[in-house]
Amino acid sequence: MKRVFLKLSGEALAGEKKTGFDEPTVTEVARQVKQIVEGGMEVGIVIGGGNFWRGRTSETIDRTKADQIGMLATVMNCIYVSEIFRSVGMKTQILTPFECGSMTKLFSKDRANKYFEKGMVVFFAGGTGHPYFSTDTGIVLRAIEMDAEGIYLAKAIDGVYDSDPKLNPAAKKYDEVSIEEVIEKKLAVVDLTASIMCMENKMPMYVFGLNEKDSIVKAMSGAFNGTKVTV
Repeated sequence: MKRVFLKLSGEALAGEKKTGFDEPTVTEVARQVKQIVEGGMEVGIVIGGGNFWRGRTSETIDRTKADQIGMLATVMNCIYVSEIFRSVGMKTQILTPFECGSMTKLFSKDRANKYFEKGMVVFFAGGTGHPYFSTDTGIVLRAIEMDAEGIYLAKAIDGVYDSDPKLNPAAKKYDEVSIEEVIEKKLAVVDLTASIMCMENKMPMYVFGLNEKDSIVKAMSGAFNGTKVTV
């Protein structure tokens, strides 16, 4: 593969603290992504905001405002993670679908391609820029728009199961599952909007556990131990 997109959950970057950042975890992610980039692959990154904000659980905040806070949480995450990436020797740039002063650049496909051509890791922050759309939809939209060859979803669990393995010890892990089955059985790989976009645009996804040793490198170099979502 030449260009891939990586989705990191905010909670995964928080480590055991479940909120904020765990710097050793983020530094380990940076080390692995650097290895991938040095191997010649272009990497776009989207980060969730769950380590800062879960606004949809609140009944007192307007949904639009809650989603806007969530978008800003993803910007904060990308600024932090981008700086850790730079500390290990990578070049980075952050793009957002709305103006954030001098902290980020406004997204356009041409601008993102220019950064990729310069060997940069490009962070796509702020989701789609609109309420009612998740970072799942955000990464699928950008991956399709930027002609990525696949989306890698680094999660707290090591793949897709037929039921929640935390609640059901007998849950079965899929090595491979079709996007149609994901939608039909509501397997919650990504949300429904993102799932349908993947199906319509034939965008494969690879789900794996972030906390396994060298999991990002292994997932992107063929030694994949998670679940492939086929299209």
